[in-house]
Amino acid sequence: MASKTVAKDIITLRGSAAIVSEFFGYAANSILYNRGVYPEESFLKVKKYGLPMLLTQDEGVKSFIANLNAQLSEWLEAGKLQRVVLVIMSKATNEVLERWNFSIETDSEVVEKGVSREKSDKEIMREIQAIMRQIASSITYLPCLDEACVFDVLAYTDKDVAVPFTWIESDPKLIANPQMVKLHSFDTKIHKVDTLVSYKNDEWDEE
Repeated sequence: MASKTVAKDIITLRGSAAIVSEFFGYAANSILYNRGVYPEESFLKVKKYGLPMLLTQDEGVKSFIANLNAQLSEWLEAGKLQRVVLVIMSKATNEVLERWNFSIETDSEVVEKGVSREKSDKEIMREIQAIMRQIASSITYLPCLDEACVFDVLAYTDKDVAVPFTWIESDPKLIANPQMVKLHSFDTKIHKVDTLVSYKNDEWDEE
């Protein structure tokens, strides 16, 4: 009699932390490309999540994102990361123009007891695809950034987390009376990531 083997997709805390930190690296690259923070020619096209994705070739930005991902992964594994925000600011005035907010809910039982969860890689990838498609189409729902911009990343952690020497404590870089667009979320069954972009509301649009 033929037997059938059914494979289960087991998600561990370390595996989930790797998925979420890698997602943030690709999302950050996509935001920087699609919002025109860096020139189009400084990005290289790769395939990821079944989609064409753009990765910066700027050595400074590559190094920044690689170091960021390593730190986020460490915090995610410890269950200490609550939110990551990519902030786009005017280069001339430092005024905050956009906040890309990634809120993270962590399954505390997994962190405390070391248990694993089950969810298929394909299902997680489909959820991430939906977010990446929304980022790629952001030009259709966000105002044009018609000035030179810079970016920064804020991490919200539990209060008992020591600030690494490469990070500094920061104000939240909020936008007064922002417009907001909620994007899709994804869930590894250990970390749930909700995405929201808030942006400066141009007064002249309402006159």
